[in-house]
Amino acid sequence: MYPGVMVMAVMFTAIGSAISIVWDREFGFLKEVLVAPVPRWAVAVGKALGGSTTATLQGSLTLVFAPLIGVRLTLFEVLLLLPSMFLTAFALSTLGLLIAARMKTMEGFQMVMNFLMMPLFFLSGALFPLNQLPAWLTILTRVNPVSYGVDAIRQIVLFQAGVPADVVGQLGLTLFGHALGIAVDLALVVIFAAIMTGFVVRAFQAQD
Repeated sequence: MYPGVMVMAVMFTAIGSAISIVWDREFGFLKEVLVAPVPRWAVAVGKALGGSTTATLQGSLTLVFAPLIGVRLTLFEVLLLLPSMFLTAFALSTLGLLIAARMKTMEGFQMVMNFLMMPLFFLSGALFPLNQLPAWLTILTRVNPVSYGVDAIRQIVLFQAGVPADVVGQLGLTLFGHALGIAVDLALVVIFAAIMTGFVVRAFQAQD
Protein backbone atom coordinates (compact mmCIF):
# COMPACT_ATOMS: atom_id res chain seq x y z
CA MET A 1 0.00 0.00 0.00
CA TYR A 2 2.98 2.33 0.38
CA PRO A 3 3.22 3.01 -3.40
CA GLY A 4 -0.52 3.69 -3.36
CA VAL A 5 -0.05 6.32 -0.66
CA MET A 6 2.68 7.94 -2.76
CA VAL A 7 0.40 8.12 -5.79
CA MET A 8 -2.48 9.41 -3.68
CA ALA A 9 -0.35 12.33 -2.51
CA VAL A 10 0.66 13.06 -6.11
CA MET A 11 -2.82 12.62 -7.59
CA PHE A 12 -4.80 14.88 -5.28
CA THR A 13 -2.22 17.67 -5.52
CA ALA A 14 -1.82 17.39 -9.29
CA ILE A 15 -5.53 17.48 -10.14
CA GLY A 16 -6.33 19.99 -7.42
CA SER A 17 -3.69 22.41 -8.70
CA ALA A 18 -5.94 23.14 -11.69
CA ILE A 19 -8.29 25.06 -9.42
CA SER A 20 -5.99 28.06 -9.93
CA ILE A 21 -7.43 28.35 -13.46
CA VAL A 22 -10.95 28.75 -12.10
CA TRP A 23 -9.69 31.15 -9.44
CA ASP A 24 -7.91 33.27 -12.05
CA ARG A 25 -11.02 33.32 -14.25
CA GLU A 26 -13.26 34.50 -11.41
CA PHE A 27 -10.96 37.40 -10.56
CA GLY A 28 -10.20 38.33 -14.16
CA PHE A 29 -6.52 37.45 -14.01
CA LEU A 30 -6.85 34.70 -16.61
CA LYS A 31 -7.80 37.22 -19.32
CA GLU A 32 -4.65 39.20 -18.59
CA VAL A 33 -2.56 36.07 -18.90
CA LEU A 34 -4.19 35.01 -22.16
CA VAL A 35 -3.60 38.40 -23.81
CA ALA A 36 0.07 38.40 -22.79
CA PRO A 37 2.58 38.20 -25.69
CA VAL A 38 3.17 34.48 -25.19
CA PRO A 39 1.56 31.54 -26.98
CA ARG A 40 -1.48 30.15 -25.23
CA TRP A 41 -0.06 26.66 -25.47
CA ALA A 42 2.86 27.87 -23.35
CA VAL A 43 0.43 29.06 -20.68
CA ALA A 44 -1.32 25.67 -20.66
CA VAL A 45 1.89 23.65 -20.55
CA GLY A 46 3.35 25.98 -17.93
CA LYS A 47 0.33 25.47 -15.70
CA ALA A 48 0.65 21.70 -16.10
CA LEU A 49 4.37 21.75 -15.34
CA GLY A 50 3.83 23.91 -12.28
CA GLY A 51 1.12 21.64 -10.91
CA SER A 52 3.09 18.47 -11.59
CA THR A 53 6.24 19.88 -9.98
CA THR A 54 4.33 20.78 -6.82
CA ALA A 55 2.67 17.35 -6.77
CA THR A 56 6.02 15.58 -7.23
CA LEU A 57 7.56 17.53 -4.37
CA GLN A 58 4.64 16.66 -2.14
CA GLY A 59 4.76 13.02 -3.17
CA SER A 60 8.50 12.90 -2.51
CA LEU A 61 7.82 13.79 1.12
CA THR A 62 6.40 10.30 1.56
CA LEU A 63 9.87 8.92 0.81
CA VAL A 64 11.02 10.25 4.18
CA PHE A 65 8.65 7.88 5.98
CA ALA A 66 9.79 4.76 4.11
CA PRO A 67 12.27 3.62 6.81
CA LEU A 68 9.60 4.02 9.50
CA ILE A 69 7.38 1.38 7.87
CA GLY A 70 10.17 -1.00 6.88
CA VAL A 71 10.48 -0.03 3.20
CA ARG A 72 14.07 0.05 1.98
CA LEU A 73 14.81 2.71 -0.61
CA THR A 74 18.15 3.04 -2.34
CA LEU A 75 19.39 6.13 -4.13
CA PHE A 76 18.88 4.37 -7.46
CA GLU A 77 15.29 3.59 -6.51
CA VAL A 78 14.61 7.20 -5.53
CA LEU A 79 16.03 8.36 -8.85
CA LEU A 80 13.56 6.05 -10.59
CA LEU A 81 10.61 7.04 -8.42
CA LEU A 82 10.92 10.80 -8.87
CA PRO A 83 10.52 10.85 -12.69
CA SER A 84 7.76 8.23 -12.42
CA MET A 85 5.88 10.43 -9.98
CA PHE A 86 6.47 13.48 -12.18
CA LEU A 87 5.08 11.78 -15.30
CA THR A 88 2.02 10.60 -13.36
CA ALA A 89 1.57 14.08 -11.88
CA PHE A 90 1.87 15.74 -15.30
CA ALA A 91 -0.76 13.43 -16.80
CA LEU A 92 -3.16 14.15 -13.96
CA SER A 93 -2.42 17.88 -14.02
CA THR A 94 -3.44 18.05 -17.66
CA LEU A 95 -6.63 16.15 -16.82
CA GLY A 96 -7.43 18.67 -14.11
CA LEU A 97 -6.66 21.59 -16.42
CA LEU A 98 -8.96 20.21 -19.10
CA ILE A 99 -11.82 20.12 -16.62
CA ALA A 100 -10.95 23.52 -15.11
CA ALA A 101 -10.90 25.11 -18.57
CA ARG A 102 -14.62 24.32 -18.85
CA MET A 103 -15.62 25.35 -15.35
CA LYS A 104 -16.93 28.82 -14.54
CA THR A 105 -17.08 28.59 -10.75
CA MET A 106 -14.90 27.06 -8.07
CA GLU A 107 -17.91 25.26 -6.65
CA GLY A 108 -18.53 23.53 -9.97
CA PHE A 109 -14.89 22.47 -10.25
CA GLN A 110 -14.82 21.10 -6.72
CA MET A 111 -18.01 19.14 -7.32
CA VAL A 112 -16.60 17.54 -10.47
CA MET A 113 -13.34 16.75 -8.65
CA ASN A 114 -15.19 15.03 -5.83
CA PHE A 115 -16.94 12.76 -8.34
CA LEU A 116 -13.74 12.12 -10.30
CA MET A 117 -10.82 11.73 -7.90
CA MET A 118 -12.18 9.04 -5.59
CA PRO A 119 -13.16 6.63 -8.41
CA LEU A 120 -9.78 7.23 -10.05
CA PHE A 121 -8.03 6.40 -6.80
CA PHE A 122 -10.07 3.36 -5.81
CA LEU A 123 -9.89 1.88 -9.34
CA SER A 124 -6.12 2.40 -9.60
CA GLY A 125 -4.98 -0.62 -7.61
CA ALA A 126 -3.53 1.57 -4.88
CA LEU A 127 -5.39 -0.41 -2.19
CA PHE A 128 -5.93 -3.83 -3.79
CA PRO A 129 -4.70 -5.89 -6.78
CA LEU A 130 -6.55 -5.46 -10.06
CA ASN A 131 -6.19 -8.92 -11.56
CA GLN A 132 -9.05 -10.74 -9.78
CA LEU A 133 -11.96 -8.47 -10.67
CA PRO A 134 -15.18 -8.92 -12.68
CA ALA A 135 -14.85 -8.20 -16.38
CA TRP A 136 -16.76 -4.91 -16.30
CA LEU A 137 -14.69 -3.63 -13.40
CA THR A 138 -11.47 -4.75 -15.09
CA ILE A 139 -12.32 -2.54 -18.08
CA LEU A 140 -12.75 0.48 -15.81
CA THR A 141 -9.40 -0.12 -14.15
CA ARG A 142 -7.60 -0.46 -17.49
CA VAL A 143 -8.90 2.86 -18.82
CA ASN A 144 -7.86 4.56 -15.60
CA PRO A 145 -4.52 6.36 -16.18
CA VAL A 146 -3.72 6.30 -12.46
CA SER A 147 -3.56 2.49 -12.59
CA TYR A 148 -0.43 2.57 -14.71
CA GLY A 149 1.29 5.13 -12.52
CA VAL A 150 0.55 3.04 -9.44
CA ASP A 151 1.77 -0.13 -11.14
CA ALA A 152 5.06 1.45 -12.25
CA ILE A 153 5.80 2.91 -8.83
CA ARG A 154 4.82 -0.33 -7.06
CA GLN A 155 7.12 -2.39 -9.27
CA ILE A 156 10.04 -0.05 -8.60
CA VAL A 157 9.51 -0.23 -4.84
CA LEU A 158 8.93 -3.99 -4.67
CA PHE A 159 11.72 -5.06 -7.00
CA GLN A 160 14.28 -2.95 -5.17
CA ALA A 161 12.96 -4.21 -1.82
CA GLY A 162 13.78 -7.77 -2.87
CA VAL A 163 10.20 -9.03 -3.19
CA PRO A 164 10.11 -12.26 -5.27
CA ALA A 165 9.22 -11.77 -8.92
CA ASP A 166 6.20 -14.07 -8.72
CA VAL A 167 4.70 -12.00 -5.91
CA VAL A 168 5.28 -8.80 -7.86
CA GLY A 169 3.62 -10.46 -10.84
CA GLN A 170 0.52 -11.28 -8.81
CA LEU A 171 0.22 -7.68 -7.70
CA GLY A 172 1.16 -6.21 -11.06
CA LEU A 173 -1.14 -4.95 -13.77
CA THR A 174 -1.93 -7.03 -16.85
CA LEU A 175 -3.29 -5.94 -20.21
CA PHE A 176 -4.79 -8.51 -22.59
CA GLY A 177 -3.28 -11.23 -20.43
CA HIS A 178 0.26 -9.83 -20.52
CA ALA A 179 2.04 -8.44 -17.50
CA LEU A 180 3.15 -4.84 -17.93
CA GLY A 181 6.67 -3.74 -17.20
CA ILE A 182 7.70 -0.40 -15.76
CA ALA A 183 8.60 1.00 -19.18
CA VAL A 184 5.23 0.04 -20.67
CA ASP A 185 3.36 1.52 -17.72
CA LEU A 186 5.19 4.83 -18.02
CA ALA A 187 4.79 4.83 -21.81
CA LEU A 188 1.01 4.56 -21.41
CA VAL A 189 1.09 7.40 -18.88
CA VAL A 190 3.05 9.53 -21.36
CA ILE A 191 0.57 8.76 -24.15
CA PHE A 192 -2.32 9.78 -21.92
CA ALA A 193 -0.48 12.96 -20.91
CA ALA A 194 0.18 13.82 -24.56
CA ILE A 195 -3.49 13.36 -25.48
CA MET A 196 -4.66 15.44 -22.52
CA THR A 197 -2.09 18.15 -23.33
CA GLY A 198 -3.48 18.41 -26.83
CA PHE A 199 -7.01 18.83 -25.49
CA VAL A 200 -5.86 21.37 -22.90
CA VAL A 201 -4.01 23.47 -25.49
CA ARG A 202 -7.09 23.42 -27.71
CA ALA A 203 -9.28 24.45 -24.76
CA PHE A 204 -6.96 27.35 -23.94
CA GLN A 205 -6.96 28.44 -27.58
CA ALA A 206 -10.75 28.65 -27.41
CA GLN A 207 -10.79 30.77 -24.24
CA ASP A 208 -12.14 34.28 -24.72
